[in-house]
Amino acid sequence: MPSIRPSSDLRNKYNEISKFCHEHSEPVYITKNGEGDLAVMSIETYERLVGKFELYQLLDQGMEAEKQNKVKPFRDVVTDIQKGLSE
Repeated sequence: MPSIRPSSDLRNKYNEISKFCHEHSEPVYITKNGEGDLAVMSIETYERLVGKFELYQLLDQGMEAEKQNKVKPFRDVVTDIQKGLSE
């Protein structure tokens, strides 16, 4: 269940929000005048989320390269690397 808090809690109960974010590894949603305004999360959770986005982007690029026949079999790549190292 997401944690939804008013913006005043960000100022008045910062330590409580910080502790929740670190213990549960999920964001706290902050409202302003009853409307969603911010999502607050720990640095660890943020970095993990950004890492997933970067991975998805790389996977998407790989799938696009495969569609355009711009890929090589793994064994060919390893052979090319080995040749480059021996030169």
